[in-house]
Amino acid sequence: MDDNTKLESLDADRPAADLPTAPPLPPPAVPGPLPNLIPGAASLQPDQEEFESPDGDGDGDGDSDRDSAYGESLHASDTASITSAITKYRYENGRRYHAYRDGAYWAPNDEIHNDQQDMAHHLWLLTLDNKLYLAPILNPQNILDIGTGTGIWAIDIADAFPSAVVRGIDLSPIQPGWVPPNCLFEVDDVTLPWTFPPESFDFIHIREMFGSIGDWDKLFSEAYHALKPGAFLECAEHSVTPVSDDGTVGLDHVFTRYGAIMNDLGRKRGKEFDVWVTIKERMKRAGFVDVIETRTKWPMNGWSPDPKMRELGRWNQLRITQGIEGFAMRMLTTFGGWTPLEVQIFASQIKTALKDRSVHGYLDATVVFGRKPQLSEGEL
Repeated sequence: MDDNTKLESLDADRPAADLPTAPPLPPPAVPGPLPNLIPGAASLQPDQEEFESPDGDGDGDGDSDRDSAYGESLHASDTASITSAITKYRYENGRRYHAYRDGAYWAPNDEIHNDQQDMAHHLWLLTLDNKLYLAPILNPQNILDIGTGTGIWAIDIADAFPSAVVRGIDLSPIQPGWVPPNCLFEVDDVTLPWTFPPESFDFIHIREMFGSIGDWDKLFSEAYHALKPGAFLECAEHSVTPVSDDGTVGLDHVFTRYGAIMNDLGRKRGKEFDVWVTIKERMKRAGFVDVIETRTKWPMNGWSPDPKMRELGRWNQLRITQGIEGFAMRMLTTFGGWTPLEVQIFASQIKTALKDRSVHGYLDATVVFGRKPQLSEGEL
């Protein structure tokens, strides 16, 4: 079922001609090059068997043809070891998770979740009136996308600035193989000390890293030092707790319960989900100036009479319906002590609630950008 069909099933009372056109999705399940980790690995393709068993490792034994593509700068045994650490995914409760820095990220990296990420990208485009960013960048030549996920933002920005080098960083090599020639993907953990040269980037983009960062001040400090004077950092995040202005999302609503559980478990884990409210002040504290925040609301479905808000709501409903079980599964089972069945029932309750247009719930979303001062503006 494609995205348009899913939207039609969520909103059957609207004529099909009035349904939105889904954004093109990148080719699935073909990882991109990993230039910083495996020299010459542009043709490296991890095994793609899907869920042979919830407890299985789902990976093959490899072959000599693929080994020959690894390049000559590493011994084959060393390369195979690095490759295995990256691509031998972890399987829990029927979902696939990253293997490199196992457990650092809370959500799956399987096709179900990756489709949700691409829906979220379209939701952000709708939010920003089809813009990829809000920062007043002019002609950036070196761009970094932190937590690139499926790589869809990095690919779009590489197309928008063909003379720039765009580098996407993620824990999972889930990006497509066919990308613009100026777009690179690397497996790395941005919570570790950065190895990029100081003052090397013109623009750094961060989006939906909530629940993944233990020290946001450190992350922003690393970004500050990696940016050139006058360059911009932009961070886009949203709440995980639906609220309402008219009281229809009450304290006992399943939306409220979900947000409270996720935020509580995130704090216990040391990686908060409700960071969106602190982004602006944290960026200022890191030394950024001219910090601008733009907040908006994402309705939980198409309840709003406003055309744009209604469209945002329908896409938000679609991506949550697609992703809710993946959002909740690892957090609630590993850190909350729930059983997989309890999580599935909880996710089903949320999906049912998403169909109720008498409940006027929404998620807060924010985009914050700031500039690193020029040398003439004072000490950097």
